[in-house]
Amino acid sequence: MKKLITICAVTAVLALLCLGGSPAFAEWTVVNLNPAGAFSYAWGVSGGKQVGEVFVSVREYSVAHAALWSGTAASWVDLNPAGAGAQGSIAWGVSGGQQVGDAVFGDIWTGSGNYTWHASLWSGTAESWVDLHPAGAGAQGGSSARGVSGGKQVGWASILPSDWDPHAGLWSGTAASWVDLNPAGVWASMAYGVSGGKQVGWALAGNNAYHASLWSGTAASWVDLNPAGAGWSEALGVSGGQQVGYARIGSVEHAGLWSGTAATWVDLNPAEATDSIAYGVSGGWQVGYADFDGIEHAGLWSGTAASWVDLHAFLPAGVYSRSEATSVEVSDGEIWVAGYADGQALLWHYIPEPATMALLGLAGLGLLRRKRGKA
Repeated sequence: MKKLITICAVTAVLALLCLGGSPAFAEWTVVNLNPAGAFSYAWGVSGGKQVGEVFVSVREYSVAHAALWSGTAASWVDLNPAGAGAQGSIAWGVSGGQQVGDAVFGDIWTGSGNYTWHASLWSGTAESWVDLHPAGAGAQGGSSARGVSGGKQVGWASILPSDWDPHAGLWSGTAASWVDLNPAGVWASMAYGVSGGKQVGWALAGNNAYHASLWSGTAASWVDLNPAGAGWSEALGVSGGQQVGYARIGSVEHAGLWSGTAATWVDLNPAEATDSIAYGVSGGWQVGYADFDGIEHAGLWSGTAASWVDLHAFLPAGVYSRSEATSVEVSDGEIWVAGYADGQALLWHYIPEPATMALLGLAGLGLLRRKRGKA
């Protein structure tokens, strides 16, 4: 398969339009990041870098190794800290030259269950690995780092004596810097994203259901984002005063957008979609997927359900059956979206042509030219 598939066959006048005053989306390219002979997933994008996991052959198995790319399949860097004894790893987030994720230690081969996931921090190489597993964290639930921005990392750790129940947490580059974000009276929580001094995730609240959550660096700062009428919810990404995730509406998940309170919830579920989830946000744009007739389509929003753009449509016809978009970065009018389709890591990239830029007008340019959503 070609590494670079250009999806640009029509003029800006004939381009697929994103509703709600957003720009024409003809000028997209899609890069296949999957290394030859492997399968992979991309989970984060920032500053020209992408992170995720590549499955490599170990013994008779395929084992995930944390991966770092610079825009091409050939740029793949294996971050798995094998020298420290890691049996496998995943990278979930990237920002400012740092990557975060998990590394697994112990016996993953015999089914004994004697292994532990450790929250992990890298700076571009396997050798740069830093173990973030905090003192007092249990072996069974382990720990995980899911987001990074501005020298801060978020995730969770299982806190003894339970050894299983996760507590959302915040680091500043070392295991010793761990801050427990678990709200008082709540027995479990997780954090997925961090930006501009804010952290998002979920906490078990009310009837012990997941409630989308927002923090500002301490457990006491916790804000319950669960929308009125929602059975449960999770916040998965944060940037520029916006939070994204999903809420359970009726019997299905609806992608959603918040601006700091439960009352600000905006339902992003596109018309005709059975369900959807939003994973990432940057510069006023949100990414995730929507399910149409049982098939997930990677997609992009700009704040409303009607603004949905089907990113799956920019993939070559008949090659991929389903896709998801997991992370987005917006800078200087360009949009980068990380994700995957059918077990292959992908990078969508939008560069507006001059004709499109003229159509946008100053208002549109003002939106697109917001800087990266990592404050």
